[in-house]
Formats: sequence, C-alpha cells, structure tokens
Amino acid sequence: MAGFGLSPFGFPSGAAPLFLGPRAPFVSIIALFDTFPIGARIEIGMDAGFWVGNFGGIQDGVALLTNAVLHSNIGTPIDGIRPIVRIPIRGITFVST
Repeated sequence: MAGFGLSPFGFPSGAAPLFLGPRAPFVSIIALFDTFPIGARIEIGMDAGFWVGNFGGIQDGVALLTNAVLHSNIGTPIDGIRPIVRIPIRGITFVST
C-alpha cells in the first residue's frame, strides 16, 4: 500500500488518521475527569511533579484545582498551598484520586 501514496496504516503518507481528529488527545484527557465531582481530592501529574488539590472543573483548556500543593516526583511538597491552580490539559501525564 505504501507504493500507492498510502502509509502501511491505510491513510495518506504524512497525514494523521482521519478517525482520530486533531483534538483526540485533548478529548481523551478530559474524559479522565468525567467521574470526579467538583471538590473531589485528586492528583494531577505533569513532567516535573504533580499537584494535589480539590478538583474545580475544566475551563478553556485547563484543569482547575483549588487549595493545591505542588509535589516533586519523589513526593515531597515544593511549595505551600495555592488557592487556585490552572494546569494546561496538554501538560497532564496522569490523574489519580
């Protein structure tokens, strides 16, 4: 198939699969928050650490946490409590309770 302008996966070479769409990773991460009620205590991981706080919702491409503390990857707090934290959805690596 590759000789006919298609990749071995069945879509045009250099193009993303049509069934995923451009917002697929964004939608997949938002789905992680569906079961959390507002105010639930959660952890949101990023590359350099994770935030622990109360879930405040999703707005304009960011997850909102209230009364949150940033922790290093080994689990030690880095800073004090912050009243509101805005975490970009694209930077999230995990969500946990």
